[in-house]
Amino acid sequence: MAPSRRTLARELESLADFSDPDPDLEQYLTPPEVAAHVCHLAGLQSDLERPVIDLGTGTGMLAVAASLAGADRIAGIDVDPDALATAAENAARVGADVDWVRGDVTRPPFCSPESDADDGLTVVSNPPFGAQHGNRHADREFLETARSIAAVSYTIHNEGSQEFVESYADDEGGTVTHAFRAPFPIERRFEFHTAATETLEAEVFRIEWG
Repeated sequence: MAPSRRTLARELESLADFSDPDPDLEQYLTPPEVAAHVCHLAGLQSDLERPVIDLGTGTGMLAVAASLAGADRIAGIDVDPDALATAAENAARVGADVDWVRGDVTRPPFCSPESDADDGLTVVSNPPFGAQHGNRHADREFLETARSIAAVSYTIHNEGSQEFVESYADDEGGTVTHAFRAPFPIERRFEFHTAATETLEAEVFRIEWG
């Protein structure tokens, strides 16, 4: 039996953060509560019955959450080998079964879990918000990859992204079936941060791709 959303969030609280986050990659820890909400919803929608792929897995928060929520086949992909090492340690800490793959998720094809099912893959992802100069629209590239490989995707975006995400999905034959806001606390970790902690209102979208 899959754990409750609250139980799942508590299990995820033990996962380690980035040891040396890279501002260019916008490496921020996905909040356990957000990961639990996403993967609990995915379980309710039967989306964890498909192979799951976490694009830009970072510390592995979403991939580990998917495993703990009941997914059988999960892969986490990231370009940063140090992040993948942390993700592997996190998975071992809570007994999650995830395959870790080094690769650039914006440049498929790459290794992903093979599916013998007719209904394809489920993508989960907390892409860069594209908030830093030179990194604008980084989340669009992740959506493009999700569209190309997934039957269903769950992606986390910066506040104010709903019009963009819905428009992109509509243009590409997808449908946004669920959208909700989620508090996304960010602790001071880079020189350009001016507050000890800032909480963003992130937006999460479930998209069914045609």
